[in-house]
Amino acid sequence: MEVLVPIAFFAFLGAVIVGPIWLRERTRQSAHRLVQDALEKGQPLDPAIVKQLTDGRERAKPDRARNTLGSGVVLLALAGGFAGASFLMGGFDPSGHAERGMLVPAIILGALGVAFLVLAIVDYSTKKKEE
Repeated sequence: MEVLVPIAFFAFLGAVIVGPIWLRERTRQSAHRLVQDALEKGQPLDPAIVKQLTDGRERAKPDRARNTLGSGVVLLALAGGFAGASFLMGGFDPSGHAERGMLVPAIILGALGVAFLVLAIVDYSTKKKEE
C-alpha cells in the first residue's frame, strides 16, 4: 500500500503534463486530416488556413512588468494575512510561540513581495526607455 501513493502521485503528475500536449496534438492532426480530405475531394484551399496550420499559433509577448507587479501585490497580501493571523493567534497560545512562528512566513513572503515590486519598477522604467 505504501508503494501505491508515490505511483499514484507520479501518474497524476504525468497525466497533468502529458494530457494537454496529447490533446493539442490530436486536435492538430484532426485539422490536417480535414484539410487532406478537402484536397482529395477537389475543394479549393484558403491560403490563410495553410499558413495557420504550418506556422502554428503566434503568442503575444507577455507583459513582464505587469506580471511581476501582480506577483508582488499577491505576495504582500499573503504576508499581511500571515502577520494578521499571527497577532490574532496570540490570544490562543499564552506562550507566544505561535505568534513568532506565524511571523516567519510573513517576513519571507513580504521580502519576496518587495523584491517583486522593485523588479516591476525596474521593468516599467526599462520598458518606457525601449518604446
